[in-house]
Amino acid sequence: MGISSTRIICNILSSLYLTCKCIPHIKGQNLPPDLSLKREDRPSHGAEAPTRARDFNHGSKTYRRMKDETFIHLCQPDANKSCGACCGLYNYADSTKDSLSRRIRERTNYFRETVGCQADLPGFSHKVKMSEDTRKIYEVIYCCEYLGFLDDAEKKVGCLLHPWQNGGADMREVSFYGRELCEGHLCPSYHYLSREEKLALTNIANDWYLYGLCVTDIDLVKSYFRLISERVCETPSPARLKENGLEDIILNFFSFKISWPFRSSATNRFGKYYFDGSEYMINRIDYNALGCEGSRFNSIFLSLSSEFQNMQELKEGEKLIEANIDEFARAYLQ
Repeated sequence: MGISSTRIICNILSSLYLTCKCIPHIKGQNLPPDLSLKREDRPSHGAEAPTRARDFNHGSKTYRRMKDETFIHLCQPDANKSCGACCGLYNYADSTKDSLSRRIRERTNYFRETVGCQADLPGFSHKVKMSEDTRKIYEVIYCCEYLGFLDDAEKKVGCLLHPWQNGGADMREVSFYGRELCEGHLCPSYHYLSREEKLALTNIANDWYLYGLCVTDIDLVKSYFRLISERVCETPSPARLKENGLEDIILNFFSFKISWPFRSSATNRFGKYYFDGSEYMINRIDYNALGCEGSRFNSIFLSLSSEFQNMQELKEGEKLIEANIDEFARAYLQ
């Protein structure tokens, strides 16, 4: 894969948080030309992140690209979790945790049983593609067959071709995106989430499935932390969140990504997006049809794929969010 092809795919990856790219590339909208760190600019653990800061406007929201932060590795933050969104993990038509766990477990076991060197990979790839359900939510995004479990406890997902998985042998060049893109790409969450937001998520979410859904949803993360910060009149520090059960309260909120009672049942919905083959659009909640002008929780409702049938359901949804924020404030201000 040439450099130009790699850049084209980078632009595709910039479109959806199905692939860890949660700032959407809407047709006709100008995006920052480089949402990824180049390989030579990518910091190692403990190094300072590059200081290229740039504001990004999306609709009525403005996100500031963070700078001068100690690097936090969001892809593989610790031994208890990781994120595989860039590999198309959540782009399968059936992307429930049970379904993805079975899929990844079976292919991981098959990889360990049959792959001893790079020459074995074409046979592995063919077998996986022929045996798995390949239906997607969004046809444009590739679902990498080399995504698997990295540990026996099935706590971490990641690349089965990575040299850490193969005694130092790097076999990523045979993958769809190639070694350069897989090694050098960082998603927008690295740039647009604050250090406090990153640390909160990595400290709280100890499940690969929920962690990947949340860390790639910039709208959800920033909206929630803005709301709780406004309520307690300061930005809670990661250390402070370890007190009075605050982390559990935050985890309860982000668990709405899985358990939200007003989530749309449409199979072509993911977060705030809905899809039609190779086309996608941002969903809108028709508040006029519900009998109101809008909700201050609109960005959260969209991230949770909300579909309200009437005003009562909307009010119930607002109460759920408000109750969590109230609970956080009470515990924080004790």
